[in-house]
Amino acid sequence: MSKNVLILSGSPRKGGNSDILCDEFMRGAQEAGHTAEKIFIREKKIGYCNACYACRESGVCVLKDGMQDVLDKMAWADVIVMASPVYFYAIDAQMKAVIDRTLARWTKLPNKEFYYIMTAADSEDEAFETSLACFRGFAVCLQGSQEKGIIRGGGVYEAGAVKGTKYMQEAYEMGRNV
Repeated sequence: MSKNVLILSGSPRKGGNSDILCDEFMRGAQEAGHTAEKIFIREKKIGYCNACYACRESGVCVLKDGMQDVLDKMAWADVIVMASPVYFYAIDAQMKAVIDRTLARWTKLPNKEFYYIMTAADSEDEAFETSLACFRGFAVCLQGSQEKGIIRGGGVYEAGAVKGTKYMQEAYEMGRNV
């Protein structure tokens, strides 16, 4: 059965390591017959949640920016891929802003399959723990969410360093197996 796959690339660098893995995941998903779309978060103007809670009444955020489109795509998706480089042992600001801004419609995002892609200069699994906890903390708030796969792309720092590593094949195969 074909699925709608949304890939949220939190990399601040287009062509950065986590962004490259997003492309490989998308390639695999598309080759398997799924509809896949990648949003490069940095290209969207997304402000920070200001905790006014006006969205509780209307389901619409008072901030008029690119997040509405992201929320619409998240609602459309059966599968959500969240990708971020590890910054100071956590996800980057771009991805955190998206997570926080789902407040307006988080209860309208049930039954999603989640895949997580993380890259870091550090190659130890411990370097990914806080980032993974951030992703999992978000998904656990969504009714019926399921974690389906994780890539910990360690030992890559310079943009493009992930090319030629085992993580490229892992991302491609994960996409094919959605």
